[in-house]
Amino acid sequence: MPQDYPLIVVHDVDYKYLNETVALKKINLKIYKGELIGIMGKNGAGKTTLIRTFNGLIRPTNGNIYINGENIKSKTPGTLSQKVGIIFQNPQHQVFSNTVEEEIKYSLKSLNLSKQENQIKTDDILKKFDLDKYRERSPLNLSGGETKKLAVASIFCRDPDILVFDEPTLGQDAKEISFFIELIKSEMKIGKTIVIITHNIEFAMEYISRTILMADGKIIADGPTEKIITNEFLVKKSALILPQISQFNIALNDIGIPCPNNIYSKDKMTEFLAGYIKDKSKVVSGESN
Repeated sequence: MPQDYPLIVVHDVDYKYLNETVALKKINLKIYKGELIGIMGKNGAGKTTLIRTFNGLIRPTNGNIYINGENIKSKTPGTLSQKVGIIFQNPQHQVFSNTVEEEIKYSLKSLNLSKQENQIKTDDILKKFDLDKYRERSPLNLSGGETKKLAVASIFCRDPDILVFDEPTLGQDAKEISFFIELIKSEMKIGKTIVIITHNIEFAMEYISRTILMADGKIIADGPTEKIITNEFLVKKSALILPQISQFNIALNDIGIPCPNNIYSKDKMTEFLAGYIKDKSKVVSGESN
């Protein structure tokens, strides 16, 4: 359950790259403890740049970021990584040890654990992520899905309060996506704050309650996911596509079936169609009698 105070506050943040590209423009944002947030928008909208400011990987050109009420301007990425864990789109950019086991142990170094504690935590996280059988294997010899799982495990082992995922479902099969969904559900239950960058409209509609929509370095919308990504104007402006349910809704109305515009789930659509067919059957039956 989200708390009534913001855990992350982004205030008037701008960011300009060395090549003079302006990636963020006056970003103001509040994210509350225990929230599950989606960030959406076309490539180049500023999504990844924004999340990189959360743990000090890049510093805003202007403005400030506060985590749990504390300005992070003077904090190192190493210190911030204990509070904010970011799993990037390409897991190859995050794993570099000789073996899977060493990858987890290295990630735990910042916690200053004893050798025994480090080993216990490593064993636990490898089992949790079903990576124990690969502990002696080089990360370079893992499949894409397994490498992404290792990247997630290397962040989870530090138990940060804030988890940030960049396109976690991209290139993943159904089994891997199901594992990820169960993972975020379990983390939500213990009060973690989760931010997910995604282009997966259907995933966002089903699992994410609040969505931030970005375009050209700005936040253009922030609110309930079902309202944001079913708004044709906003979806077009951010170069996304409407969810399949919304497209089906429009198609039904185009052929004269008056489908309510507040149907956002498959279950609700099935319920509406069953009722509509039932009512039509009654009318036909009455006419034939």
